[in-house]
Amino acid sequence: MAAPGGPRPGWSRRAQYGLFFSFIAAIAGLVIGLALLAVSLVAPKTYASVRGAALDATSPITGGLREVTATVAGVFGGAGNYWDAATQNAKLKRERELMIQRIIEAKAISQENRELKAALQLRERTRDPIATGRIVGSSFSSPRRYAIFSAGGSDGVRVGMPVRSPKGLIGRVVDSGALASRVLLVSDRASIIPARILRTGQPIISQGRGDGTVDLRPLEVGRNPFRRGDIVITSGTGGLYPPLVPIARVVRLDDDGAIALPLADPSSTSFAIVERPYEPAAVAEEVSASAEAP
Repeated sequence: MAAPGGPRPGWSRRAQYGLFFSFIAAIAGLVIGLALLAVSLVAPKTYASVRGAALDATSPITGGLREVTATVAGVFGGAGNYWDAATQNAKLKRERELMIQRIIEAKAISQENRELKAALQLRERTRDPIATGRIVGSSFSSPRRYAIFSAGGSDGVRVGMPVRSPKGLIGRVVDSGALASRVLLVSDRASIIPARILRTGQPIISQGRGDGTVDLRPLEVGRNPFRRGDIVITSGTGGLYPPLVPIARVVRLDDDGAIALPLADPSSTSFAIVERPYEPAAVAEEVSASAEAP
């Protein structure tokens, strides 16, 4: 039976040519290799020239490949360095926030310790303290100015007792529960305190304005006795408030008086003490008894 005409199935002329030229290339490479081997054995100097020419011919290709390799390595290395830098930056930010938080806590603790130490020193200097506690709240927007004190009837606190801090007079107790008390601040309109100017000793009247400030008026009509920065203290007149307790500092003058800011701001005061109402007669008797004791 005769073979069918035409190209065989699964075999093309292009494949035949490819296989043929592959054989030729292999043979040519083998011949060139043998020729170079023979030249290297017979004429080493000539072979060195040939090798130098081949090196010169392949140098641009090798350099290009090296640049591509370095570029790719640099890209991956830069990406890795960027990732490491971002990770370290995030870690440093977290450590910085934690450190700031600890600094704030340390400052708050230090401030509280200073205020507590000042309150303890005030308690030691006070003639007859009743209770020591915290100012746990105060009114800001209301025209009535009150503060909440963390001691009450169970601690001996009674209505009418003065309340003060190391900075000055806060006010007096107007309501007393078992565990807490309500204090009428010196800046309330209902708070009227006999006082003196520390600089001259001139008697004046201090009355709250209901807006966080104090209105100061002299008892004698005439020249305005106040100066900006004057300190006003209690006089002890009429009892209740002991003398020589700072009340406010003058910040503005008006026609016949002055406006002052309380020195003991309840919003920035942590600790305070409650005293017995001041009784000049009782104090005089105590002083006389102390003088007669020796």
